[in-house]
Amino acid sequence: MRVRFAPSPTGALHIGGARTALYNWLLARGADGTLVLRIEDTDRERSTPENVAQILEALAWLQIDFDEGPISQVARSDRHGEVLQRLLDDGRAYRCTATGDDVKAYKAQHGADRGFRGSDEGEGAVRLRVPDEGATIVHDVIRGDTSFAHVHLDDPVIARADGSVLYNFAVAVDDLDAHITHIVRGEDHLSNTPKQLLVLEAMAASGLAAEAGAGEAAVQPVYAHLPLLHGPDGKKLSKRHGAASVQDLRDAGYLPEAVRNYLALLGWGDADDETILSTDQLVERFSLERVSRNPAQFDERKLRWLNGRYVRALSIDDLTARLEAFTGRRGLRDAVEISREKMQTLADFWPLAGFIFDGPADDEKARAKWLDEEGRAALADAHTALASLDAFTLETTQAALEVVVAARECKPKQVFQPIRVALAGTAVSPGIFETLSVLGREEALGRIDAALKDAR
Repeated sequence: MRVRFAPSPTGALHIGGARTALYNWLLARGADGTLVLRIEDTDRERSTPENVAQILEALAWLQIDFDEGPISQVARSDRHGEVLQRLLDDGRAYRCTATGDDVKAYKAQHGADRGFRGSDEGEGAVRLRVPDEGATIVHDVIRGDTSFAHVHLDDPVIARADGSVLYNFAVAVDDLDAHITHIVRGEDHLSNTPKQLLVLEAMAASGLAAEAGAGEAAVQPVYAHLPLLHGPDGKKLSKRHGAASVQDLRDAGYLPEAVRNYLALLGWGDADDETILSTDQLVERFSLERVSRNPAQFDERKLRWLNGRYVRALSIDDLTARLEAFTGRRGLRDAVEISREKMQTLADFWPLAGFIFDGPADDEKARAKWLDEEGRAALADAHTALASLDAFTLETTQAALEVVVAARECKPKQVFQPIRVALAGTAVSPGIFETLSVLGREEALGRIDAALKDAR
């Protein structure tokens, strides 16, 4: 098996493209096959080195490696020209000066369903000859067979008058030369497939497939056109739904292994209908036959939930290392240990525990709610109880504060929340006893003192 991922470097790698890359990678790894990375950079205005770098960076973050490439499509221009000339010499392609208006006039004369057939004339664009009879059939693992009757197909333009080839021609040449056996891509490419198949068949008829050492599988690859991704509102996935690219997901604090798991399930399901699957399990179980033909829904809330499961499954040392890389801060281990259960993404950590390092936040609403007269009285009692402790540990602080709650005959939150606001500056933080133990006696009592003074 030889598969390829062929992005156009006109921007960041979008989530749909990442899923396509992942499916190709899973197929190759599961079949001990080869994954080729081809950069389809024929759009010279938008295909920039920076965009190529973004794609490579995204694939590296997702830990999707490739066996051959990256191969620039533009760098193969000489080869494309050779194949084009061969088809012209063999009469399987021809030059034609017909314009768009000429095509309309042809269809008006012969019927709208009749494909345009040009004639050799001048030094115009190059068209591929489509047989008048028969049909080109696309065998698709996901969508079944789709037949394109030749009578309805125009002779497609495959090169401009200056000899520069068009997308569908270049793709077919590159796929044949790379001996690609399975083409897995988005369903938006389905309309391109009959044109590419016709080019492949013309190349084979001219002996180019044999010369390239390509077997029958490369001349008639297995196709799988993946359903589009939609947002929760049922509309095509875009920036308005949240993260739109792999870099967006990375910067939002998602783990690459969780993203791989989630993307794999967007349109594909294992027979056991499991949600959490390791990468090794995905490689072992993935098959194109179980990919749905219906649009899949990308829901970032579900991804957050899944990512949270992965976060909490990491060892403290591993999670700490990732968070230190993500935040650029060091010495986070103790704070990570008390925060993990409340985190779903790496980005959740600093809003939750950053106060431990940078001091209390300034949440006016939290202070107004919990540091009123009653809250200050509870906080003062808590300060007295905590200051009397010989050992300042999770167990001793918990016992001391439970005595305060009992003495005041109140609900625990009426004591704990004023302490939390004093320590964190906000009403959300890791567990109160854990926070006290991480801050230590001097820092914790100092923050409570400051809160009591500020609230007067």
